[in-house]
Amino acid sequence: MSPAAPPTTSPASPAPRLLDWRVRFGVLALIWGFSFVFIKVGTEGFAPFQVTFGRLLFGTAVLAVALVVKRDRLPRGARVWGHLTVAAFLLNALPFSLFAYAELTIPSTLAGICNATTPLWGMLLSLVALSEDRPTRVRAAGLGIGFMGVLTVLGAWQGFSGVDVTGTALALLASFSYAVGWIYVRRTLTGTGASNLSLAGSQVGLATLQLAVVTPLFTSVPKSVEVLPLLAVIALGALGTGYAMLLQYGVVAEVGPTTAAMVTYFIPVIATAAGVVLLNEQLTWNTPVGAVIVLAGAALTQTRPSRRTTTPVAGNVNTTGAATVTPVVGNRSAERVGTTDAAPVVGNRSAGAERVGTTDGAPCRA
Repeated sequence: MSPAAPPTTSPASPAPRLLDWRVRFGVLALIWGFSFVFIKVGTEGFAPFQVTFGRLLFGTAVLAVALVVKRDRLPRGARVWGHLTVAAFLLNALPFSLFAYAELTIPSTLAGICNATTPLWGMLLSLVALSEDRPTRVRAAGLGIGFMGVLTVLGAWQGFSGVDVTGTALALLASFSYAVGWIYVRRTLTGTGASNLSLAGSQVGLATLQLAVVTPLFTSVPKSVEVLPLLAVIALGALGTGYAMLLQYGVVAEVGPTTAAMVTYFIPVIATAAGVVLLNEQLTWNTPVGAVIVLAGAALTQTRPSRRTTTPVAGNVNTTGAATVTPVVGNRSAERVGTTDAAPVVGNRSAGAERVGTTDGAPCRA
């Protein structure tokens, strides 16, 4: 999503784009899909915490440059910074680290599929945390179908043979953290008055500081630095956590959060293809079949009763990515959409407008 000025109450005319939004949408899906390969390659030369710290550091650098270019300013108020600190942990520091640790023992293809379960966790949590978000029969069916897909991917009928239970659990916990983080963000960072880019950059920067404290405590400096893992970490941060977030801002601002959220369904497909082709990961029949079932269930959990009128999301928007992550800034509407990448969904509420959030239908990435 593109950096923006503070949210407004009426839609702003989008700035001319050099590339069609479909091209940028495809690039965004490719970047987030390849993120799982980058993580896998990165862990071959660095400890998981070091991979996470590196991706956050390079992601922060990209967003900092964007803040300077746009002459944007950081959020104000101790309360906002306190909420951003929690969001940084739930949407960046924790899930990024969990995925890095998970890929020590599971293939990147499986990690990408686990990432797609975020909407399922989001709906499950919404039953408790969001009283206005009661499920319909279709959405409840989607939840059940989605988790049946997870069991299919894991080969439950075989007793999960061939699957590292700990690594898979860590990847699923990372997706769960995204869902918890987005619920927290929706409740605490709405209507702050800060721009989407400002919030995203601050959040990723805070996550970088958190990893800067943790990493030296649990890791030691590598005796040697290999080129390929280093390039993977740089790409993971600069592209997957920085540039992808800016791309998502632009796509959401141009075509709206509903269309932009469709990137969620391309990420596990690309992650699976990349893992098989580039890393020679083995793929049994139940993995792609289970992935399709997971995505079908996730799609059903995002369906909402039709309404007579809707109001477009006003203002400019962020992440995914995230991851992570990726604040969506603007007026809220009846449909909630957002991202697992790393930044909060914030904005003004408007009567009859679509609700924008990340527990439902958010682009989810590692």
